[in-house]
Amino acid sequence: MSNSLAAHDLRGLSRDQLNAKVVELKEELFGLRFQAATGQLESSSRMRNVRKDIARIYTVLQERNLGIVDEPVVEEK
Repeated sequence: MSNSLAAHDLRGLSRDQLNAKVVELKEELFGLRFQAATGQLESSSRMRNVRKDIARIYTVLQERNLGIVDEPVVEEK
């Protein structure tokens, strides 16, 4: 089971959604680090995947800041 996020999926999210996802992942990473320090961590690869997901989100946000990729158009109903 892969929980990692794909960059093309992240590009479809709004800036607020991406920022919320970063906060969520940072909280998860904090918990994983705590588990690792206490010796309760079952899957050390999850820490690596979470760090990479955070980096992926920051990359998408930076692409938008530089104008490489446009913001997705969200239609309100």
